[in-house]
Amino acid sequence: MSPVKPHRTRPTRGEVRDRILDAASKVFAAEGFAGATIDAIGQAAGFTKGAVYSNFGSKDELFLALLDREFELRGEQIAIALDSSDGDTGAAAREVSRSVLDSVRDHSDYYVLFVEYWLRAQRDPRLRERLIGRRRAAAGEAVRIVESSDTVQSDRQLADLAQLVVTLNLGVAMEEVLRPGSINPNLLAQLITALLESVPVSGD
Repeated sequence: MSPVKPHRTRPTRGEVRDRILDAASKVFAAEGFAGATIDAIGQAAGFTKGAVYSNFGSKDELFLALLDREFELRGEQIAIALDSSDGDTGAAAREVSRSVLDSVRDHSDYYVLFVEYWLRAQRDPRLRERLIGRRRAAAGEAVRIVESSDTVQSDRQLADLAQLVVTLNLGVAMEEVLRPGSINPNLLAQLITALLESVPVSGD
């Protein structure tokens, strides 16, 4: 009687994408965007180059998918911070400050890669428009998060606030990656509090 072979569960498409994105993040961080190859990313993920291309049409598509995932993660972190504040603006600001700095420390390679890609986008109009689209989507997600919290009234100019939050996060990240510990979390919380409290109400 032949032995029974163990049942192998094939990963779902979502799991395959996540593994490829995880591998891409590591390869991009180690080699830079220009130096990274689809072959190397596939090998790091445990898949063939064809499997990578079946999920992402190009290296640019792969990077932009990473960007989307990072934005989603930031949104979830901010949502958790706001939800845990029970409508207290100061508490919300402190939680967002902590969340922003923690995410920078945990994902410093991503911000280095983002700057590298940003430079490419400045020289390529098509990439620039696509990157702008992703940034607008990030601001839109921030609007959705703020609207769902009790910290900011729904009739405030949320789009302006969202753009400030997205821009602030990137600026803080650039300085913190360059000089870890340079951003004072209490001062950052005060700045976020001012943003939450001073965005003008529509019609004022």
